[in-house]
Amino acid sequence: MDTTQLLKGVLDMAVLAVIIDDDGYGYDIVRRLRAAGLDEVGDASVYGTLRRLYSAGALSSYVVPSDGGPHRKYYGINANGRAMLAEQRANWIHFADTLTRLLEQPQPAVPLLTNGDNS
Repeated sequence: MDTTQLLKGVLDMAVLAVIIDDDGYGYDIVRRLRAAGLDEVGDASVYGTLRRLYSAGALSSYVVPSDGGPHRKYYGINANGRAMLAEQRANWIHFADTLTRLLEQPQPAVPLLTNGDNS
């Protein structure tokens, strides 16, 4: 199953979830998402999501100097982001429960066509 479209719909929530307890910089957040099992997440998608969440007031940011390379911009979730994540989590749980109930319903038997049967 191609999960690309599913991932697009939940990337904001996933990003907020991986920084709920520990701030992170862009590539670190990508790494955390992949380590959590979201292997298909793209770097550009995560960076765009971080910019969008920051613009929406869900994240704060700060720069940390680096001795061995460019400075890193860290993102942390703020009160608005925590509220956003709580709402998204509740919506996701409701949606997932609904879909699970739908998928667990008994499915009608589908008759098999035999060779030469066109009906």
